[in-house]
Amino acid sequence: MTEVTDGEFTAFVTERGDALLRVAYALAGSQHAAEDLLQNALAKAYARWPRIRGDAEPYVRRILYHDQVSGWRRLARRREVPVAELPERAGRRDSGHDTDLRLLLGDALRTLPPRQRAVLTLRYLEDMSLEQTAEVLGCRAGTVASQASRALARLRELVPAFDDLATRREVNR
Repeated sequence: MTEVTDGEFTAFVTERGDALLRVAYALAGSQHAAEDLLQNALAKAYARWPRIRGDAEPYVRRILYHDQVSGWRRLARRREVPVAELPERAGRRDSGHDTDLRLLLGDALRTLPPRQRAVLTLRYLEDMSLEQTAEVLGCRAGTVASQASRALARLRELVPAFDDLATRREVNR
């Protein structure tokens, strides 16, 4: 690539890298997995950089979503190591109900299948419509709606306080 193209790509990563990492973290569920996911997406985008027209961020985000959704197919990435006791979380302080709920919700989100996690990320973190989410994921709007419904139902099962919090927030609006 040329120095101009390299400079454009570097400027894009410098400007939008943190936002893309937040999305990758929401999809992957851990800092290391998010960094790997983003690095792979940026490598793919870099290879096609001269052909990307307009805003490159939607293109990179689409790579993130597709890579995360298809990642479950790669068995080697999803190996689990059973342990007798769970390790203590570093830096976890009992600072109130909302913090505990947020931690429980984060744990519950990580148990969802990748497609459901991607749908929730696009719909509620990225604030996309059903149609926009369907377009990004390459599926129908009905599929997005059903995946979101199943994911939210599962979250309500795993974290009953989540339903109470959602109800309280709707009442306060």
